Amino acid sequence: MSKPVDTSDNTFDSDVIASDLPVLVDFWAPWCGPCRMVAPVVEELANDYEGKVKFYKLNTDDNPNIAGKYGIRSIPTLLIFKDGNQVGQIVGFKPKQALAKEIDLVL
Repeated sequence: MSKPVDTSDNTFDSDVIASDLPVLVDFWAPWCGPCRMVAPVVEELANDYEGKVKFYKLNTDDNPNIAGKYGIRSIPTLLIFKDGNQVGQIVGFKPKQALAKEIDLVL
């Protein structure tokens, strides 16, 4: 079973920007209620897209540099990257089908 992997200010470039596959990054924080709602949905998607898309989580409290670089103002925010470039953004909780549709756009 595939799960989102933690990334950080230090590993973001090697994990996400240098990835050969598209990447979805879940920007979250432990105190955020909607983040806890979206987490199991992102885990299901990580399973569904195993081998096609990489999934990472970034705790914005612990990693303010990357969150700031991408202008993360509200969480949860999901960013989708392809070939090192941001190609999608989803802010707030969305149902699984809506997230899958966004992912499919970059595949």
